[in-house]
Amino acid sequence: MAKAKLYGADGMFQQEMDLPADIFDTEINEACVYQTVKAYLANQRQGTAKTKGRSEVSGSGTKPWKQKGTGRARAGSKMSPVWVRGGKAHGAVPRDYREKVNKKVRAKALLSALTAKAQTQSVHVMESLAFDAPKTKSFLGIMSKAGLGDSKTLYLASAEDRNLLQSANNVPWATVMRVQDVNTYQVVRADDIVMSKAALAQLTAERSAK
Repeated sequence: MAKAKLYGADGMFQQEMDLPADIFDTEINEACVYQTVKAYLANQRQGTAKTKGRSEVSGSGTKPWKQKGTGRARAGSKMSPVWVRGGKAHGAVPRDYREKVNKKVRAKALLSALTAKAQTQSVHVMESLAFDAPKTKSFLGIMSKAGLGDSKTLYLASAEDRNLLQSANNVPWATVMRVQDVNTYQVVRADDIVMSKAALAQLTAERSAK
């Protein structure tokens, strides 16, 4: 059974708790994780890089000098890639880098990533991540008491976790995502995953609904 440390709303450790086995104790499929992360990164690329080929650069098509008798190398066009201001040979052209991943593969990859984090005791649960007001100082104080914040941390927020995003917005090691938006890439790149009880309940409910 996968376990996680449970902290109070003030950041003090309370006890260890069991995590849902159908989310944090599944079979790890590295192939699905690789395919999903690769597709995610590819889909972030704009694919707008463009260089001009020899048919697109401005210049005359006239032969610069005659073929023989000048003592210089043969040249047929000023737009040749070997000339300064000539066209780019095999240059970049706009293209679509997007890759499609099946829904079941994405789901399996996310469960595999969450299971891997649970196995390394990198999943932490807080009683609440709601703040009365968006205040970074309060956020850092609670995380310091919990012993978190020394590495990249992913926070999963539910609708009840008010002001969490604004409180952690300026913290370089913190990434805040809604539970319904979490993806395999963000889970894999994070060193620790922190969520409130409400976020864990929402994650469990969404998994049960699928």
